[in-house]
Order: sequence, then C-alpha cells, then structure tokens
Amino acid sequence: MSQATFGGGCFWCIDAVFSRIKGVQKAIPGYAGGHTANPSYREVSMGNTGHAEVIQVTFDADQVSYLQLLEVFFRIHDPTTLNRQGADIGPQYRSVILYHDDEQRQTAEKVKETLEAEKIWDDPVVTEIVPLDTFYEAEEEHQDYFEKNPDRAYCQMVILPKVEKFKSMFNDLLDSGQ
Repeated sequence: MSQATFGGGCFWCIDAVFSRIKGVQKAIPGYAGGHTANPSYREVSMGNTGHAEVIQVTFDADQVSYLQLLEVFFRIHDPTTLNRQGADIGPQYRSVILYHDDEQRQTAEKVKETLEAEKIWDDPVVTEIVPLDTFYEAEEEHQDYFEKNPDRAYCQMVILPKVEKFKSMFNDLLDSGQ
C-alpha cells in the first residue's frame, strides 16, 4: 500500500471524495504542515498552529495511481485561492500537497506546472508542495463525517456537490461499492 496526503479546504469534503475512489483503502482526516505537536481541531480551526486540515490516503497503486489521485485533488477544489475554500477562510484551509518521497514531489510539481500551462483557471495555482513531516489523525467525530451526517446543511450544500462533481468527472475511478 502507498500513502498520499492532501489538503484542499475542509477535510470533510476531500475525505468524502477520496473515500469513493477505487483502490483507496482508507482516507483519514487529520492535520499536517504546522508547528504544534498533537493539535486539536479547535486549535487548528483558530489558524495558529500552522497546520492544514488534510487527509492521508492509503491506496493500492495497482488500482489507482498517485497521478490519478492528483488529478482528482486538483479538480475537486479551487487550487487558486490562497488560504481559502469557499466560505472556509484561514491557513488551515490552504491547498497543499504533502509529499512522502521525491517521486511524489516530482509528480506533483509536474502536474501543477502542466495545469498552469493549460490555463484551466484564470488565476495562478497557489497549491503548496511540501514534504510531509508529521501527520496527526483528527478526532473521531471528524472521521467519515459525510457518511455519518448526510442530512446536515453543510453536507448537503458543500460536500455533496463536490462528491457529485467527482462522480461526473471521474466515473471511471468510482469504487463500485459507492
């Protein structure tokens, strides 16, 4: 199994998408990229820990490649907004790829450069590409949030549209159990 770590706004949103990708064994919400050891959701939400809300994805590279995961990542959030995704504002919501090895770094940089050259967005891509230092798993109430709370307003208005966008753009990557 391989691992990848991504931050693209609220971790509930990206968890709901990545957990539906074939070959993904688990997508764990958590915190990374900051300076505070063992941060809590409350601390990260205040924006002072330096951490971003992220997911750590464990995947079978024979079923889904890191490149395919990057393609999904860049398409399901806005990589052109600095420290923001929709109404979620602050450094904890930044667009970030935390690479696990040099091959992931090179692949992420190449994908970012390609997307910039293709001018998919009007604004430049601000996604950070940095090494993963430490990943801290989020509290239990944040695990599988969308599955546990599908009728909540945030889930219906923010998360569900991202899941539907993923399904329409990447139907070939959809886990058949979803």
